Amino acid sequence: MTGTGAAGGTEPERCARCGRLVGTARARNQAGGVKVLAVMRRWPEGPICSGCFANAMEIYGICDGCGTDRLLPGIGPDGQRWCTDCGGGLGDYTCTRCGREGWREHAGICGWCVLRDQVDELLDDGTGRVRVELTPLAALIVSMKRPRSGIRWLTRPGPCGILRALARGEVPLTHEGVHSLPPLKSSIYIRDLMVTAGILPPVDKFMFLFEQWWPAWLDTITDPEHRATLRLFLTWHYLRVFRAKIAARGELGYGLPQLARARLRLTAAFLNDLASRGRTLAETTQADLDRLFAQSSPHQRNALRPFLRWAMNTRRMPQLDLPPQQERPVTLVTQRQRIQLIRRIHDGDGMELTDRVLALLVLLYAQPLARIQQLTVTDIATGDDGHLHIRLGDPPTPVPAPFDQVIRQHVTARRNQMTAANTTSPWLFPGRASGQPMHTTSLRLRLHNLGIPNLTNRSRAIREMLRQAPPIIIAGMLGYSATGAEKIAAEYGTHWQHYVGLDRQPRRPPRLTE
Repeated sequence: MTGTGAAGGTEPERCARCGRLVGTARARNQAGGVKVLAVMRRWPEGPICSGCFANAMEIYGICDGCGTDRLLPGIGPDGQRWCTDCGGGLGDYTCTRCGREGWREHAGICGWCVLRDQVDELLDDGTGRVRVELTPLAALIVSMKRPRSGIRWLTRPGPCGILRALARGEVPLTHEGVHSLPPLKSSIYIRDLMVTAGILPPVDKFMFLFEQWWPAWLDTITDPEHRATLRLFLTWHYLRVFRAKIAARGELGYGLPQLARARLRLTAAFLNDLASRGRTLAETTQADLDRLFAQSSPHQRNALRPFLRWAMNTRRMPQLDLPPQQERPVTLVTQRQRIQLIRRIHDGDGMELTDRVLALLVLLYAQPLARIQQLTVTDIATGDDGHLHIRLGDPPTPVPAPFDQVIRQHVTARRNQMTAANTTSPWLFPGRASGQPMHTTSLRLRLHNLGIPNLTNRSRAIREMLRQAPPIIIAGMLGYSATGAEKIAAEYGTHWQHYVGLDRQPRRPPRLTE
């Protein structure tokens, strides 16, 4: 798409908003290897690059000039948000079909109308209309805030094939039916959308995926005896534990099934190693275990312990001695390094709001990623004192200035809310999957890219806070267990057993003597 009045010279210019080099096709060809973006529009403020133009086409609100609620692509000299009328010379972006202002995908046609045409064609049941059961899914896809993302998504063969198969009734409208359609990644995403739209009943996503995985994995085990043993172990250990977790917490989460998959593969390798030496599980000797633990890494040894204990308790292998499990010492960054990282977050040069808030929760409040993942926008609130508080435990924890402004800005501009997956997501860190928060692996990768180790900084943060207040207070405010906080304080050499409050009164008045 080319803009009205685009630059006609061959010399690159600077985008009036982001400062990146822009120019016509001729200027880009003669740039000599320098990256030059296309000029999308030439507005009164100057040339506008493709990225800034796309962002301007997604800003809606109350115009600072006329007070109307509409598209606000213009920016005034003092940062005002202006509509096309108040900005002057910005152009007309009203759809000729629906009358809505926004990104026009085709000549005169907005992205939402183009997206609706795509959805209607893919979900056609053969009668020229969208299949009745899938109308909530069609409405959810069309309602996304950034239609061009949906248009690109629906040009891929994977989502298109799945939606067509659902519309034509090739598979039943069940979790198992959708899951059977390839490719797996697209079927999982569409199945989550159908749950959000109310077409499918909600289920624990990670439990469902694990239950779909393990029967196919067991079929790859060639030894019938090994397959039977692994099936029993998986059923009476992992599935039982998973269902208890769901009953207690309401959800399983990502980590436990992933850990179970890795441990089951190592267990199968252990059984194959025994078979290669001419032994069955019932014939395992202490020498076999000693050799196994001597040749394995600490991770592999810990992964095999649940199976070995289960096999001994169920008398499927002799009672043998397992070496004691060694705890790895906690590695700490220095307090000086932690303060330097906090200053980096405060300055925020080139850092996204998501990364800054995530790092603050680790560096200031020692929060584990699994707990950060579950925070919602309702956990951020302004207290009676007018200060921002975040609910990590009881009572809520105050957020000091200037970091309170960083969190407020993040709440109003969260990521992953422009597609159909999370348009009304309550999560503080919305993920790409429908109704799901951002993955802990993604959170950990973001910290890694910032050069902020998660565990070492979290360990330093909790120890520094335990030096300033009793463990029972810190544990309540941060959501830690009191026992764990007491243990960390004792290991760190901080003792509050004889802590005396300032308002404590003496037990009896002193005696007066003549």
